[in-house]
Amino acid sequence: MVSPRLIATDLDGTALRSDGSVSPRTAAAFARVEDAGAMLVFVTGRPPRWMAGVAGAVRHRGLAICANGALVYDLHTESIVESHLIEAEVLSEAVGRLRERLPELSFSVEYEGGFAHESSFGLDRWDRHETSGLRVGVSTLISRPCAKLLAFHHDMDPDLLHLRVEEVVGDLLTATHSSGRALIEMSAHGVTKATALARLAGRHMIGQADVVAFGDMPNDLPMLTWAGTAYAVANAHPDVLAAVTHVTAANDEDGVAAVLERLFT
Repeated sequence: MVSPRLIATDLDGTALRSDGSVSPRTAAAFARVEDAGAMLVFVTGRPPRWMAGVAGAVRHRGLAICANGALVYDLHTESIVESHLIEAEVLSEAVGRLRERLPELSFSVEYEGGFAHESSFGLDRWDRHETSGLRVGVSTLISRPCAKLLAFHHDMDPDLLHLRVEEVVGDLLTATHSSGRALIEMSAHGVTKATALARLAGRHMIGQADVVAFGDMPNDLPMLTWAGTAYAVANAHPDVLAAVTHVTAANDEDGVAAVLERLFT
């Protein structure tokens, strides 16, 4: 078996344990990929400010594609090296439409450095104790370009909310979801995990056939569809399980590591 030249893996729910940690087995498998001379790329919905723990676990090696493709983050220097932002005018139009059609929504934005949110936005466990986030009004929220717009609904089904948001702003932004909550993540139009990964692979003259990708949620689907070989973990969203031909063990059972150990013996 010829080993792949690039491994692209989602983090939360895929390569990481449910508590957000990198298991020793998975850390060793990541090191095995790089020792073999292949590229290891983390492709995540996380913003860079959530990457410190992962960077430390992999000894600050490699690149991460963050915010669903909007930002490329150097784990060695802990700095953003590429960005594809939502312009302020587009952001304003999108929030205006969504507020008119779905008035129950509340909003947050991820900037290149930090985030801001409306007071009614339901912060998740990562941001609940974060001190750098600003609680602001919507006019301030949309006043400058951002990497990601997030829309939160308190009780709608995530898949249904995704469809509704697509109907309203699909011509302006690319929407997806990944958390299991009614939280929709929106990037600049056409920006996905796949577009960022394809650019990175192209710069290193790596074709799709030489890429193996791992994921668990709808925001991973573009990447999994693009990669030559795609794996879902057993705990993945039904749409992801239906889209791939390979399934490995769940994230808490080191499913990604199990595949990497076979690929890089």
